[in-house]
Amino acid sequence: MYNILTPQAFVFMPTALAIVTSLFILFYISFTSNFHQTHLTFTHFSSFNSTSQKQVISLLGSTQSGGNGNIQSQRHMELNGKYVNDNEVFHDRDSFMDNYKEMNRSLKIYVYPHQKGDPFSNVLLAVDFEPGGNYASESYFKKVLVVSHFITKDPSNADLFFLPFSIARLRHDPRVGINGIKDFIKSYIFNISHEYPYWNRTNGADHFYVACHSIGRFAMEKVIDVKINAIQVVCSSGYFVSAYIPHKDASLPQIWPRPGGDPNLAPYKRKKLGFFAGSLNSPVRDKLLEWWGNDSDIFVHFGRLESSYAEELVDSKFCLHVKGYEVNTARIADALFYGCVPVIIANHYDLPFADVLDWKHFSIIIATLDIPLLKKILQGITQQEYLVLQSNVLKVRKHLQWHVSPVDFDAFYMVMYELWLRRSSLRLQ
Repeated sequence: MYNILTPQAFVFMPTALAIVTSLFILFYISFTSNFHQTHLTFTHFSSFNSTSQKQVISLLGSTQSGGNGNIQSQRHMELNGKYVNDNEVFHDRDSFMDNYKEMNRSLKIYVYPHQKGDPFSNVLLAVDFEPGGNYASESYFKKVLVVSHFITKDPSNADLFFLPFSIARLRHDPRVGINGIKDFIKSYIFNISHEYPYWNRTNGADHFYVACHSIGRFAMEKVIDVKINAIQVVCSSGYFVSAYIPHKDASLPQIWPRPGGDPNLAPYKRKKLGFFAGSLNSPVRDKLLEWWGNDSDIFVHFGRLESSYAEELVDSKFCLHVKGYEVNTARIADALFYGCVPVIIANHYDLPFADVLDWKHFSIIIATLDIPLLKKILQGITQQEYLVLQSNVLKVRKHLQWHVSPVDFDAFYMVMYELWLRRSSLRLQ
């Protein structure tokens, strides 16, 4: 028998191995070429035309507003261009409706009692007028809550306990002011924890307070238990705000109450592609002005408007919410009220009622990094897409409106539902 492993055979083995390895590499490159093409499409997005950009956004799908990457806008397209929308504004409408009924039937809130003669009754009691202005949400909630069927006078029946101090009114009280809010809250928690047993049972975990002014996020720095344990229902609901803890805390919609009925203008009559008006008070707004300050389709104003604010909103297809000093402003609620599709340019914003409402069905969310792409993104939205978005805006705007006498599914009931969800999670712990 011949020995096939002759010395001559060893000479040819490296050559044979090299050939086999080369063939394997060529096969691998051919097999994975589609993947590499897709990856290159993401990497070199900025050099593509508008159609290519739409395809890339479709491949990426919906993303969180706080995500990273070059393209972080929420869209509603599949790769083949077919529109995807279930014509609903809820994540799960059936579950929400069932839970809403149970919340309405069973949720009970105990409010720590105070009298009109108390030294700080102006801070602790509900206002005796109809709230207005930029921070009205805080006053509206308390005014409606204290006369609602959710209130119980028996703390043993309470699911949650309301801390009724008003951050906005503390701010304007000359006895307290901005610099004295932290000490006031510290003293208030000390008093109720010594006068009542309820705070100490859970170290404040079944307690909540409501604040819309951004000062509220600093107010708890001398009472760490409130910051860590209590439910904070606040307008300044940014993921990167140290005082805000998503899922424990809840986002309060900042709503400037507007008079009259729900206005609307037919979509085809809205002349402007995009609109923004506000103060130049953040790097994000600086960037918006730099890119779109002189554009003929996106109208960006940082001074006096030639026409009224309401007329501008009604005349625009998309209304921009751009982060200022905080992630929150009343512009989202304004856009919805006037039938304009909100474009949210604010990273890491825990949007109001996001546990229930599916924001990608009635808004566009764009990372601040993508401000240079704003116009192409908005122009890339088809007429069919826009009509569905705008139709959903009209469906959802009732959830971001206040009423002195609450109406089912309005802002008050939606806040109560968010509290009910957190009360349920407390019971599971």
